[in-house]
Amino acid sequence: MSNQIAKLGVGLLACFLVLFVQLNRVTVFGAQELKDNPVNNRSILRDFDAPRGTIVTADEVIVARSEPTPEGSRFEFARTYPEGDLFAHTVGYFSLNLGATGVEDSYNAELAGRTIDLSFRSLDDLFVDRDRVGDVRLTLRADVQRVAKDLLGERQGSVVALDPRSGELLAMWSWPSFDPNALATQDFSAANDAFALFQADERDPLLAKTYRERFFPGSTFKVVTAAAGLASGEITADQPVYPVAREYTPPQTNRPLRNFGGSSCGGDLFDILRVSCNTAFAQMAVDLGEDQMVGTAESFGFNAAPPIDLPAPAQSVFPTDFEQNLPALAQAGIGQNDVSATPLQMAMVAAAVANEGRIMTPRTVADIRDDDNSVVDEPEPTQWRRAVSAEHAAVLRQAMVEVAERGTARNLAIPGFEVGGKTGTAQLGTDPPRSHAWIIGFAGLPGQPPSVAVAVIVEGQPGASEQTGGQVAAPIAKAVMETVLAAQGGGA
Repeated sequence: MSNQIAKLGVGLLACFLVLFVQLNRVTVFGAQELKDNPVNNRSILRDFDAPRGTIVTADEVIVARSEPTPEGSRFEFARTYPEGDLFAHTVGYFSLNLGATGVEDSYNAELAGRTIDLSFRSLDDLFVDRDRVGDVRLTLRADVQRVAKDLLGERQGSVVALDPRSGELLAMWSWPSFDPNALATQDFSAANDAFALFQADERDPLLAKTYRERFFPGSTFKVVTAAAGLASGEITADQPVYPVAREYTPPQTNRPLRNFGGSSCGGDLFDILRVSCNTAFAQMAVDLGEDQMVGTAESFGFNAAPPIDLPAPAQSVFPTDFEQNLPALAQAGIGQNDVSATPLQMAMVAAAVANEGRIMTPRTVADIRDDDNSVVDEPEPTQWRRAVSAEHAAVLRQAMVEVAERGTARNLAIPGFEVGGKTGTAQLGTDPPRSHAWIIGFAGLPGQPPSVAVAVIVEGQPGASEQTGGQVAAPIAKAVMETVLAAQGGGA
C-alpha cells in the first residue's frame, strides 16, 4: 500500500511540475504572443468605455479622440477620427468587436493611461481617484500627408517620407485607404458590415501597404547592388568601366538580360547608375557573388522585420538560396527575380545613403503627454543598421545626386537644394505590359545632411519604360519633399 501511495505521490508531483512549467510558459514567455493574438480582445474590453487620450500630428491636427456620447447611450465615450481615411493605416482604429490596429494598438496602454508614468505623476495620485490618459503626438505631419494623398489620387500606390537623421516618419500614405469611423462605430452590426465590405474589396484597403506589403523594387534596388560593390572593394567611383552593351548573358544560360528599349549603356559606377544600366548591374552582381550581395542586402534591412512602432511589419526579402544559380543572381542585382520590398524599406535605403550609411529605427510617435500637456515619454533616436560605411555612403550620395541632375530622376530636382534619387520600373509580365513605377530619393540644403528621404510606388502603370518612375512617381516625391523642407524651415 505504501508503495502505491508513493507512486501516486510521485505522479501527482510530476503533474504539478508540468502544470507549473506550462503556466509559466503561457503567462511569462508566451505573454506577448497572447497579447498580439487578434482573437484576444481583453484589453479592448477593459479600455473601450473609459477615457482615452487623443492622437495628434506633429503639426497639431487631431486625428483620433474620444467624445462623450449623448445621455442614455449604451457607452459613455465614442472613439472618432476627424480626418477620416487620411491616417487610417497608421493610426488604425479602436473597436470593441473588431479590435485595434495601428497606433491605437501599439500605444493602447499609454492612450488608456495605464503606464506607471501616467498613473502616478505625483504623490497625490496615490490618494486621489482620477482618470489619467496619455495623449500621443505623432511624428507624421498632416500637411505632408495631404500632399501625398492629393498627388497620388485614385491610383493604387504608396508614399513614405522620413527624416533620415532620426528615423521619424513624416508621411505614410497608401491608396486605397478606409474610413476608421465606419469600424469604430458603436453600431456593431454596421461596423461588421463595413469590415466585410472592406475585406471583399480585392484592392485590400485595410492593409497598410506602406509597411506591410512587398513589391518588386525594380531598379531602385541598384543602389543596394552599388553599395555591395563598394563594400567589396572591387568597385570604386571610376573603376571598373563596364563595356557599352545592349545585353548581358550570365553564365549558365543562353538567355540574355537586356536594357530597356534595347538601348546600349556602360561606363563607371556614376555612369551606369545615372542611366540605370541593367547589363552592368547584372554583371556586377554576378562578379560580386552571392555572399557579398546577401550580406549587403541584409545590412540594409532585408530579410528582417523593421523595428517600427506599429503592428506586424512585413519583412523585405532578398534571396539567400541561389545555390550557384548565377542567372537568378544577375536578375536579383537589378531588383528582379524573388527580390521584394516594402515602400518603407526602400525609403530606408535612400535614408541610409543620406545619413552616412546609418539606418535609424523608424518610428511614428514623437512623444506621450499627460493631461497637463507635460511630456512623460519621448523616444530617443536609435540606430538600427549600419548599411555601409560613411565613405561609401558619400560615393552613393553623389551618384544619386547625378541621377537627379542628369539622369532618369531629373523630375525630382528641387532648385536650391541638393537632391538625389533613383528611379525604378518593376515589370509585371502582363500583356499589354504594365509595371510598378518607383522612385526613391533624398533632399536637403547644400553642404548639410539631407533632412528628408522618400519612396513612392505607383502600382500597375501602363508600359515598361525605365522613364516611368521618373515621369509618374517623381512629381509626387518632389512635392512631398518640398512640403517637408518648407515645414523644416528650408531643410534645417
